[in-house]
Amino acid sequence: MKQQILIKNVLVLFIVVLFSIAAGCIGGKTVDTEKNRIATIVTEKGTIKFELYEKEAPITTKNFIELAQKGFYDGLTFHRVVPGFVIQGGDPKGDGMGGSEKTIPLEINAKLSHIKGAVGMARSQDRNSASSQFYICLGDAKFLDNDYAVFGQVIAGQDIAEKITKGDKMIKVTIGSE
Repeated sequence: MKQQILIKNVLVLFIVVLFSIAAGCIGGKTVDTEKNRIATIVTEKGTIKFELYEKEAPITTKNFIELAQKGFYDGLTFHRVVPGFVIQGGDPKGDGMGGSEKTIPLEINAKLSHIKGAVGMARSQDRNSASSQFYICLGDAKFLDNDYAVFGQVIAGQDIAEKITKGDKMIKVTIGSE
């Protein structure tokens, strides 16, 4: 009798372990626990934080992160503000015609949409001309989906984004884990 109970307990334990492995709870790393990095833009009006979608938009986020880490955005202005639509910055010329020294290809991910707070890469008519200019959506702009790359989402400071006016400065842009 005791032997049957022991066998049943071992069998139950085996089944629990087997299901745990299949579910990714035990064993190899099948559950993604890595958190996306956060971009922080300190402006004259307050701070805006957005989550970077590094897995969904790896080329675009890598470009933005590299520029931010070099201090490229520090001191630049928001040169375009369209109430209810977007604020746009990242142009060293300050007139919407400048960029960094390189361009990146258009990177569309169907899972990412231009909803309020979405962060996207600006570009010229050439679909593969994105450089350093980016925008934050002040409202839903889903008509931009499939034409512009979304690479982040505001997680704090959307109210600050809505207070930005043309010419407001990005004092400092940093990349971190929080």
